[in-house]
Amino acid sequence: MGAPDREEYGPRTRPLPFERGTDGPRVVLVGVDGTRTSERAGWYAAGLARRQGAALVVVFVSSTSGLSALVPGMDAGAVQRTHDELADELRRECRRGAEELGVPLTFLCRRGDAYAELCAAADEFQADMVVVGASEQAGHRLVGSVATRLVRTGRWPVVVVP
Repeated sequence: MGAPDREEYGPRTRPLPFERGTDGPRVVLVGVDGTRTSERAGWYAAGLARRQGAALVVVFVSSTSGLSALVPGMDAGAVQRTHDELADELRRECRRGAEELGVPLTFLCRRGDAYAELCAAADEFQADMVVVGASEQAGHRLVGSVATRLVRTGRWPVVVVP
């Protein structure tokens, strides 16, 4: 069965009416995937949320299921176990960070295309900004990374952490 795809940690947010363009962000959304740059993005977003008194939404998107079908000999069960282990590790980090920083945090675990899932989560939570780590893959300079696609969408301020 597995863990729920949405968990909340830290203090509760006080309900405020949605209003874009106020003094600072009320909801900061960050995409994480276990890479060094996404870890830095996560801590940057957590610090920003703490300083601004904002809620933090952490989104982990697994998009490896299609990869296992394309690579001969790749064990889909091993891919799933790796996903589950990474999600559990990220959950523990989120819980610990929310408690230490006193930040209301929602952890989402989604499957699919990272760009589409981050956009959907940003809309769902009415994010005032999106934070992602810079891609470390060389091909993304030519094709475009998730960060580049988010910036081009133009619906939220996007911070790309190196």
